[in-house]
Amino acid sequence: MGIRIDNGEVIDPIHEEDCVSRSVHIKDGKIVKDAGKDAFVIDAKDCVVMAGGVDIHTHVAGPKVNFARLMTPEDHRYEHITREGGYERSGTGGVAATTYTTGYRYAEMGYTTIVEPAVPPLGARHAHEEMVDIPMLDKALFVLLGNSEIIFQYLEKGEQEKVKEYISWIMDATKAYSVKIVNPGGTNLWKYRGNLSDIDEKLRDFNVTPRQIINSIADAMTELGLPHPLHLHCNNIGLPDSYKTVIATINAMEGRPVHLTHLQFNSYGSSGKRKFNSQVPALADIINSNPNITIDVGQVVFGHTVTITADGPFEYHLHKLGGQKWYNGDVECEDGCGVVPYDYKRKSFVNCVQWAIGLELFLLIDDPWQVFLTTDHPNAGPFMAYPTIIKMLMDKDFRKEQISKISAEAQLEIPLKVLEREYSFYEIAVITRAGTAKRLGMTDKGHIGIGADGDIAIYRKSNDYEEMFSIPAYVIKDGEIVVKDGKVVKQVDGRTYYVKPTTGHADIKSDLEDFFENYYTININNYPVGLEYLHRPQLTPCLD
Repeated sequence: MGIRIDNGEVIDPIHEEDCVSRSVHIKDGKIVKDAGKDAFVIDAKDCVVMAGGVDIHTHVAGPKVNFARLMTPEDHRYEHITREGGYERSGTGGVAATTYTTGYRYAEMGYTTIVEPAVPPLGARHAHEEMVDIPMLDKALFVLLGNSEIIFQYLEKGEQEKVKEYISWIMDATKAYSVKIVNPGGTNLWKYRGNLSDIDEKLRDFNVTPRQIINSIADAMTELGLPHPLHLHCNNIGLPDSYKTVIATINAMEGRPVHLTHLQFNSYGSSGKRKFNSQVPALADIINSNPNITIDVGQVVFGHTVTITADGPFEYHLHKLGGQKWYNGDVECEDGCGVVPYDYKRKSFVNCVQWAIGLELFLLIDDPWQVFLTTDHPNAGPFMAYPTIIKMLMDKDFRKEQISKISAEAQLEIPLKVLEREYSFYEIAVITRAGTAKRLGMTDKGHIGIGADGDIAIYRKSNDYEEMFSIPAYVIKDGEIVVKDGKVVKQVDGRTYYVKPTTGHADIKSDLEDFFENYYTININNYPVGLEYLHRPQLTPCLD
């Protein structure tokens, strides 16, 4: 039996529909022209109807997330979830949300698809096992390659075809959807307690620079036809004047498509009495004039969280600043990670400027198709804060009320205090589903056109946007009602999306066998992840 949604106001930016009054039909898990006479009817009067939310960047699986869970046992003491059938399963929905809880909490906000953006290749098998345990959502993972010593060796020799062949092989071996680079070259240098401060600085062991790493991998991805372009965490994250690195990186891309992730953490200058200020106006100007660039924000949320990243040098810096407990790990010849619990405080000048910077990115980047809603969960705060962030974007009076609660010193410094822009429902739909799905190249998601996935969120219209986006009237996943009035009523399992690029232009088999024999603790034959580790695997074709 299908579903028909009547009397709702459809918001579908991909098809330029803004509060269009029409019926939506769903059958066999897809949007169709006619769900049939026996369709179950949902009366969506006084509601907006959107595609299910698509989160382009949220840390939910992989080694770093598990280290964070181990380091924050205090978050696991009190919360539990009542599963379908009435029995409970322990877990936390907090800053290091457990797998099962992640699925429920996202679905209860109207999200149906998420991306784990940073998994070292050696950790892919277990990350896929974790994602199987996340219900309610479709998933995909990005594989980390910005500090791969195999790629560095090929770059030194000028063997770009082998770089491309290796990326093709590693994506198939890990069943990844795209490629992520974190602090290119810097995490590799961290093995010697070093880091890189300039995109043209050379590594210690390799005659290679971040500029070469970024451009080589970006070009290979384009030639392979990957549906999502390079997902880039820039060098110098978290440091004053990090915005200069972003500008240098954008210029180095020379028009290549790139997604800059959690840009809030790279938007800092060194002006003012505290030698720390927002440089969002300068970054917004360059992003507004470069349509090849998209970003997600990494909006700071005040309160307790845990920071987790493959940028080991940054995490050590954060540990030294505050003295918090700290973990650092190295993943053989591939990448690393760091974990530091952290508190964002309204009394802290720096934290308040960081909070304001995220909102400034939303409000100063003109085109909502270039800026997406994330908290870089859990780095800047938990994803459960999305409804509050949406309210700050849509309601300038509420935003000004929040500004009045932060450090008085910070209030004087931030550009945010004079910004009057308010987001519309249409723009919210762009930054939370239509824009993210389009940038991911997921053509069946983020819209309500014929043939799209039957993933729908129905929200009751309200002047309290936080409440509205916290408690959807209905959420439909693959044509089944899974949430009603903000609570899960049926558990379903999602798909895992992956890409299988092919080249055939370079033979790297003997290179890989030698490298694994000399440097890895695992045999190359045991390295690739089989499709049996993916639940409902969904192959996404590469672009022509």
